[in-house]
Amino acid sequence: MLEARSVAVVGASAKEGSLGAQMMIELRRGGFEGRVFPVNPGYEQIDGYPCAPSVTEVPEPVDLAILGVANARVEEALRGAAQAGARSAVTFASLHESSAPAGAPPLPERLAAIARDAGMAFCGGNGMGFLNLHARLRATGFPTPDRMRQGPVTFVSHSGSAFAALAFNDRGIAFDLVVSSGNEIVTTMSDYVRFALGRETTGVIALLLETVRDPEGLRQALREAAEREIPVVALKVGRTERSKAMVTAHSGALAGEHGAFEALFDAYRVHEVRTLDEMADTLELFSAPRRVRGGHGIASVHDSGGERAMVADLASDLGVPFAAVGEDTLADIQALLDPGLIAENPLDAWGTGIDADRIFRESFLLLHDDPSTAALVFGVDLTRQGTPYAEGYIGVARDVFAATTKPFCVLSNLSSTVPNDEAGILRDAGIPVLEGTDNGLRALGHLLAEGAAHGRPAAVAPEPVPDEVRGRWLARLSSDEEISEVEGLTLLADYGIPTVPSRAASSAEEAVAAADELGWPVVLKTAAPGVPHKSDVGGVVVGLSDVDAVRVAYGDLAERLGPQVTVAAMVSPGVELALGIVRDPTFGPLVLVAAGGILVELLGDRKLAFPPLDETGARRLIDGLHVRPLLDGVRGAPATDVDAVARAVSRLSVLAADLGDRLEALDVNPLVAGPDGCVAVDALVVPRLPPTG
Repeated sequence: MLEARSVAVVGASAKEGSLGAQMMIELRRGGFEGRVFPVNPGYEQIDGYPCAPSVTEVPEPVDLAILGVANARVEEALRGAAQAGARSAVTFASLHESSAPAGAPPLPERLAAIARDAGMAFCGGNGMGFLNLHARLRATGFPTPDRMRQGPVTFVSHSGSAFAALAFNDRGIAFDLVVSSGNEIVTTMSDYVRFALGRETTGVIALLLETVRDPEGLRQALREAAEREIPVVALKVGRTERSKAMVTAHSGALAGEHGAFEALFDAYRVHEVRTLDEMADTLELFSAPRRVRGGHGIASVHDSGGERAMVADLASDLGVPFAAVGEDTLADIQALLDPGLIAENPLDAWGTGIDADRIFRESFLLLHDDPSTAALVFGVDLTRQGTPYAEGYIGVARDVFAATTKPFCVLSNLSSTVPNDEAGILRDAGIPVLEGTDNGLRALGHLLAEGAAHGRPAAVAPEPVPDEVRGRWLARLSSDEEISEVEGLTLLADYGIPTVPSRAASSAEEAVAAADELGWPVVLKTAAPGVPHKSDVGGVVVGLSDVDAVRVAYGDLAERLGPQVTVAAMVSPGVELALGIVRDPTFGPLVLVAAGGILVELLGDRKLAFPPLDETGARRLIDGLHVRPLLDGVRGAPATDVDAVARAVSRLSVLAADLGDRLEALDVNPLVAGPDGCVAVDALVVPRLPPTG
């Protein structure tokens, strides 16, 4: 399909402005050198090509049939293409029909069956086709630019408008393949990504996703891209849609609609962007051949103290680090600067303006040679420079780029000032030009993250539990009987997660006996069925230090909430975290770690991952939390044993991998972490109900 050498254009036309005419124009515009067979019973020839009355009468089987027909005719056209031996097809039709024939499935399902039975790849529907610049094939019925730069970028989009927008970009992003995959009734985004990974010309992959129709296929493709160190940039739309199926566990609400995609992107080092502008800047950086292979931050040179401060402020907000340049480097730079300027990073190097170009050049070379520098940024407003281009900022940028080996870019703070012709001079020299402070810094953050991931050691599979343990819990979770807190804690303990000692009781006498066994003081909690969040109903009493206190607390809980209670040992104070397992409808079980206690949903501070995780992967999750500094101790509090927390997260991930298909959700809240380890204080287990009907 994507490298077709013969094409049947079904619905081709000579009528100016029609879809049929545009399909023929686009084949010519792209410079297609293969065989073209227009199909339309109303013409004998189109553009000098003999015209067949139907696709079944095309004189030879074709690689690709472009179906430029309406919804009502697309099924007939695809069936004819399949009968004629076409190996693939593309349609732009929306595939909506007012009603299906009696007893027939919907149109997309009928088309998918035709294509699959014939072994055909199928692009669409509700898309805009594709552009393969390497094969000079533009299989679309919509206008595309006369000239497009060929280069390393593959872009696959569920949005036709984004397909067109990126194709018409005026900054020279160089594409290898651009696909509007539409509804993907047969051929999915994962297929296109795997195709791109098989091409030596692919250097970076960009995705605009609305949904995922082949979850395992996409995971495999992204895994391959990560292993081959081909950057993937993704824009996922629909992040903020309210959850349609909230579960009773906090973890389900906390994960949100976007949680699974965050886990997906983190697992395979996909760079998530928020806008097409951020995507464009990031693609431009990744299209350049230079990658971060050392250092830890950017080093930037500016011609304005005010704009330098603006860049520094925003970089701090975005978590984009500046290189901690060494004192010797700063001393050498200080010797270059005009009086009144201070050598630091970021650097304001503009003084009197006399000999400014030399100061810029030599400052950059010193910053480049400092081992802490990962990438160089020329932070200037790229207003029109004028000839000769050997002077001024264009000349400085070209000279610095030629004399260095680390990533180097020009960052213009106001995108609307960038003159495309002069920026094109830099881009033609291989120098990325980033258009806007926010987008540019975010793109640089992605570049640094890609460098930090370079050479990351492969994950080590965590130790499994015995088969007997796994089998016993698989059987238990198949029951429709509610799992109590005590049993939930037993489940965690069986998987190697430290838990608070606890006992079930259904009378005051049993509660007192349990407290004697566990040791004073104790906590009393309701175990009433259907009360997942005990503190919300006043169902938790802490610090009970004698028999009378237990009897009084039990009497109150029994009267209000019923006789079933849990008696648990008190644990030492510490930092409260929450762990969880939540089932995503697309990707399945996910592991969650979050700020815990009553703030679990209020803060929304959480990270998610696919199971299983080794302790290194678990540590990365923990390090991503906003409350992470609390684990190192604040205001005199001792530092917690973060390694113990990482072990608990890793062990929970083993549980998720083993039992996740039988779980709707699992909450551990709180997990109390202290200097001597961590302990799960509460557990809520929500089994997955079997399908009905």
